Amino acid sequence: MAIQFFFLLIIVTYGQEGMWLLSQLDQLDLNKKGLSIPVSNIYNKDNPALCNAVLELGGGTASFISPEGLIITNHHVAFAALQRSSTVSSDYLTNGFLATNRPDELKASGYTANMLMDMKDVTSEVTEAAKGVTDPVEKDKNINAKISAMTDALEKGKDDINARIVEMYNGKQYILFVYKVFKDVRIVYSPPLSIGNYGGEIDNWMWPRHTGDFSFMRVYVSPNGTGKEYSKDNIPYKPKIWLKVSNTPLKDGDFTFIVGYPGMTTRYRTSTSVNWNQEYNYPFAISNFIEIIDLMDELTKNDAAGKLKVASLEKSLANVMKNYEGKLEGMKKTNFLQKKINFEKDFLKWANSNPGTKIKYGDILEKEKEQYKLIASNRERDDILGIFQGLASTQLSIANAIYSVTKEMEKPESEKQPGFNDRMIQETIDGLQYSYDNYYEPADKALLVRALKMADTLPQDQRIHGLDYILNDKSKTIVQFVDEAFKTSRLSDVEYAKNLFKKSSTELAALNDPFINMEIGLYPVTEEMQKTSQTFSSNVTDIRKQYLDALYEWKGKTLYPDANSTIRFTSGQVKGYQPRNAVWYYPLTTLQGVVEKNTGTEPFNAPAGLVDLYKKKDFGKWMDPGLKDVPVAFLNQCDITGGNSGSPVMNAKGELVGVVFDGNYEALISDWQYDFNLQRAISVDIRYVLFVTEKFGKAGFILDEIGVPH
Repeated sequence: MAIQFFFLLIIVTYGQEGMWLLSQLDQLDLNKKGLSIPVSNIYNKDNPALCNAVLELGGGTASFISPEGLIITNHHVAFAALQRSSTVSSDYLTNGFLATNRPDELKASGYTANMLMDMKDVTSEVTEAAKGVTDPVEKDKNINAKISAMTDALEKGKDDINARIVEMYNGKQYILFVYKVFKDVRIVYSPPLSIGNYGGEIDNWMWPRHTGDFSFMRVYVSPNGTGKEYSKDNIPYKPKIWLKVSNTPLKDGDFTFIVGYPGMTTRYRTSTSVNWNQEYNYPFAISNFIEIIDLMDELTKNDAAGKLKVASLEKSLANVMKNYEGKLEGMKKTNFLQKKINFEKDFLKWANSNPGTKIKYGDILEKEKEQYKLIASNRERDDILGIFQGLASTQLSIANAIYSVTKEMEKPESEKQPGFNDRMIQETIDGLQYSYDNYYEPADKALLVRALKMADTLPQDQRIHGLDYILNDKSKTIVQFVDEAFKTSRLSDVEYAKNLFKKSSTELAALNDPFINMEIGLYPVTEEMQKTSQTFSSNVTDIRKQYLDALYEWKGKTLYPDANSTIRFTSGQVKGYQPRNAVWYYPLTTLQGVVEKNTGTEPFNAPAGLVDLYKKKDFGKWMDPGLKDVPVAFLNQCDITGGNSGSPVMNAKGELVGVVFDGNYEALISDWQYDFNLQRAISVDIRYVLFVTEKFGKAGFILDEIGVPH
């Protein structure tokens, strides 16, 4: 039975719940729960600690595991880098990659790694900028301007420093995070897809799991230690601290903890937000992604090169789609919306129980409902506009970047978006080339045709009038328009596209490029949507902050903030779970399970060399003495979400025992609520990582580097 929402408002007896800020660790009694090292070994504001070995990488997490800049992360975190470097003749994605010496390590195009250097509370400094301001939109504007000024000052003249000030608790607190940025990341060893993605989308988010979801990469810097772009003169970074691999067998009941970069949770949202996502947001996204994936499959079924090009897009869409499906199923299965409504009835009963709280909080939930009317009025149009902004062809996305930056540059300084500066523009230009890495013209054409046809079905009051010149043109069909656009546009040339950032909006219009013309037509309605979204965001964030104030006042306990891509801590025991009646899932899987699932057909096509190692029982030192087999994956009760992929799992001594790669399907609603009985993190066991690396990959030198005997 799912726990009630109000249990989130206390520091629960179970240390498992919560993605805690590092500054909150002293509140958690971790040594009483099983941690055998001082908390200061995990986070120390004055000295290097384990948290400084953990990196933000490619939308996921990684960690240093050697003094020579070697890092470990997930295969699926390294997926895009492998795909970008692959061709049909050198398919590193399918066949894996191994660099037997450092000059052969493969450039991870488009990847940067961020290492935490400092964090501190700057709430008073930030909120001072909005003192006396009552309008939420104006308040947001002042705060964002202050944040930009503070971070710009820290970054000025430092190309490898990234400063971010992030709000917690919807603006009750602001924390400054300062990172060292590594712009040269290279692939050292990645197993073949048949290990790294064993089970594919069938097993994704499921348990039992038998996936070797890991890759080794290396971080490089210039000879003077600066995080510079890829260069043959760069040298491996030498971290002050790196994780040591455990030599103690992991077992059921062991205390473990995770430090990583979880993306986003929504645990303090109201029933209004739940209803919006359950009824509109998730269903639309699921159907949209299903259609695109099916389209890509159909277009590339007889085209190996095309399949490789769309692989990264398909994988990311399929992953999010299944995640949303799990959330939606979990909401309905647990009657989550009604639970929220019931909780809010109790809240309102408390709020209305005395005049003071009634004035402050009595109408707060109704105020939030009113704000949702802002985004509901053009929901159908805005859903389609969202597709045009990223899933309607590479060239249109490039045109969007060019024209949006140009229009922003032409605005008066006071009207520009906070954070819009030369550095941001240059990063946009530098990142263009990665958009082309996945370019496959048949897919791009099909995506644009699909988006235009969807726009053509919008009701009259939701029409995107900037596209009327296409949709109302009786002289040519949508397909004909798209064919002509691809023939005449020069935006398939990355260098040409980069040079367009130097032009004015008038000069861009004069080019008469079909994709830029489309963007010119879309820009006014996109601006309108963004302004509405900003108003909604500012107003609803202010209301949610008041709601959190009310929860504090009502329950009087400590809260952990929702995840927001900042570094967090979570802990829990290795433990199985009961997904349904009469079924119990054990917390560890083994190589035997890999072989049992093997059909020889993707995605259960275990490599012959791996199967042979099992048949010969050639396990080396990686056999678990209790299991009499090589452990593959394990479950623990740590509290994670997207972004934690690649996070290190450590034991009570702070030693590396695994790498997080997934959560369990039954608990995908966990972004909204934690369930002690069901929620589990799924990780690849470090022993399987080392077994595959040494025995299958013939890369024992990696084990030597990380100090592991074999």
